[in-house]
Amino acid sequence: MLASCAVGPDFSRPAPPSVDQYTQTDGQSFAAPGGVQTLSPAVQVRDDWWTSFRCAAIDRAVDETLTGNATLEGGEASLRRSNDLLRAGAGVFYPQVEAQAGASRQRYSPLRTGMDAAPSIFNLFTLSATISYTLDIWGGERRQVEALAAQADAQRYALAATYLTLTSNVVNTMIARAAYSDEIAATREMIELVREQIHITEAQVAAGASAWSAVLSLQNEMATLEASVPGLEQRRAESEHLLALLAGMYPAYWNAPSLSLQDIALPAVLPQTLPSSLVRRRPDILQAEAVLHVASANIGVATAALFPQITLSASGGLDSTVLHSLGNAGGHVWSVAAGITAPVFHGGTLWFQRQAALDAYRESQAGYREVVLAAFAQVADALRALEHDAQTVEAQTRAVQSAADALRLIKESYRAGTVGYLQILIADGQYHQARIAWLQATAQRLQDTVALYAALGGGLVPES
Repeated sequence: MLASCAVGPDFSRPAPPSVDQYTQTDGQSFAAPGGVQTLSPAVQVRDDWWTSFRCAAIDRAVDETLTGNATLEGGEASLRRSNDLLRAGAGVFYPQVEAQAGASRQRYSPLRTGMDAAPSIFNLFTLSATISYTLDIWGGERRQVEALAAQADAQRYALAATYLTLTSNVVNTMIARAAYSDEIAATREMIELVREQIHITEAQVAAGASAWSAVLSLQNEMATLEASVPGLEQRRAESEHLLALLAGMYPAYWNAPSLSLQDIALPAVLPQTLPSSLVRRRPDILQAEAVLHVASANIGVATAALFPQITLSASGGLDSTVLHSLGNAGGHVWSVAAGITAPVFHGGTLWFQRQAALDAYRESQAGYREVVLAAFAQVADALRALEHDAQTVEAQTRAVQSAADALRLIKESYRAGTVGYLQILIADGQYHQARIAWLQATAQRLQDTVALYAALGGGLVPES
């Protein structure tokens, strides 16, 4: 009967969006040289989704992050604190019992009661207990505990979102580091080719077959390439320092494994999640839903404060002027009471506190809707990125193949004596430039695959 009197709205989960696709033209397959990626509803998003890249170095880096990251440690402590506050709040459903014991020496004057008598000095020993219980008729305490439980849920989903963000950052950074290493290697090969061109051109200048301006042009190209290497090395070093930070280690003590893009496999079959289920598995959406639940429960707390509160209490004790006779019947005292407290006039404070709770709920509703929209936009971005990445990789692969064919034909012409060796070096440089562009496109495709896993929730929270 008391439960039926709980004021405030009973929380109901927001309905899933009534959409059946993320973009206007959801693709099902993204084909490009190096791998075809297909979306399949039969594939679930795993909590260890990063293992789909089949790279031991990435697995090891993620493990180090999950065991040593300071942000995760703080999030886990926050979750424990929320659960402890929930357990503390649930204590309101039980009677509150207090025990007291005291010993004092007093001087008592009968004049305080209108009696003309001599004062007396005596010892007083007391032993008492009090029990009280507030009838939660309007459900204010239950709503408060409900809010604490929802807050614990919000913290749990926030921790899951932290896990997802950290693992995504680690995998993305490892991919970027591998791409930087490959680009550095390709750029250094190009520098050696240009250096060889310079030597040949200098010989041609000495023989009077070429102008010195050609040497200067090649020296400028080599200097430009050499200037790009420190920037790539700096970005690679920054990625290594970031990985050390995420793992909770000092950069000087973090061992950077050698890694190439060739060591990272492109996941062939990707999970296909229905839009209606995304809101039931993505941590940030579930966190926003829990925050909405907190705001709903707070309306009930503020509403219950407008109604009278009834408290039952009882106390009993033993008084004596001599310690060894503390249990004598003459010193027994007790009381039983029931009290009611009703707000009469608070200058509109309680009313506007309830209005503020309603406004907070509407604010949380808007926040929840914004999070859902952002989540759907991220999934849509990832899907379209994979589509465009496949097109880019396909075009860059054709460019690499064309440059390789051109290099092969020029080498055959060189063996036939129709072209000079300088043309081979020039064609080889063009091939390396095309390969660097292909490396960048391949790395972007891998990183956008990571973005899709993250946008789908990473599988850390089972669909509820």
